[in-house]
Amino acid sequence: MQADIGIIGGSGFYSFFDDPRRVEVDTPFGPPSAAISVGEVQGRRVAFLPRHGDQHQFVPHKVNYRANLWALRSLGVRQVLAPCAVGSLQEHLRPGTLVVPDQVIDRTYRAGHTVWEEPGPVVHVSFADPYCPRGRASVARAGEAAGQALTDGGTLVVINGPRFSSRAESRWHAAAGGSVVGMTGMPEASVARELAMCFTTICLVTDMDAGVEGDSGVSHAEVLEAFGRNIEKLKGLLYRVIPELPADDACACQHALDGMDLPRELP
Repeated sequence: MQADIGIIGGSGFYSFFDDPRRVEVDTPFGPPSAAISVGEVQGRRVAFLPRHGDQHQFVPHKVNYRANLWALRSLGVRQVLAPCAVGSLQEHLRPGTLVVPDQVIDRTYRAGHTVWEEPGPVVHVSFADPYCPRGRASVARAGEAAGQALTDGGTLVVINGPRFSSRAESRWHAAAGGSVVGMTGMPEASVARELAMCFTTICLVTDMDAGVEGDSGVSHAEVLEAFGRNIEKLKGLLYRVIPELPADDACACQHALDGMDLPRELP
């Protein structure tokens, strides 16, 4: 039941394999959002976990990000692909666009921001470049090979949720350099770095955010409908990315903890 690649599904993305093997994993932070499905894609062992649970029962600020990432690492996962639904903060990023961000702005105030909070040696990890460069390059190659348009680079603004932004907040995020805005990108990315895992986010634009859209504002139903309309396109991209991901551990992300004295043994 081991895997070296993990996929965390976003809103409307609850399954990935036709005939998976499911495994329950316990962690020091409690159970993950759901049992993890393990299968094979083009010769690579892949673990899939729905971020919000099998029935979308966990709102963004109640997702157990630490348990999710720890559980994946416990199964051997060292590279994570994490698609998510986002709103656009820029006119040219229209619904249906796929964005592979290279930066993040964290505006969340939820619990569970670190796996290293107990007494012991203090652990500081570098987060200047929050997303895996090799993972992002693999996504770009897979998209290009399939003739699928991707926006390579950009800044994901992560808000706490579960409410959407006000128009003023939306304009503020855009003025700060944000490209897209979502609710689940943090602390997911930083916890992955704390666990020395490569982490790549693929953002699917489902709507124009309030400060750009200028009408009545986005609704939850609109987001789910747009994600559902594009889910096969997203899954197709993931199937193409998986064999592109490097099979070695040469990435700096996987060595983020090298030489550090850790207060807890990693799985």
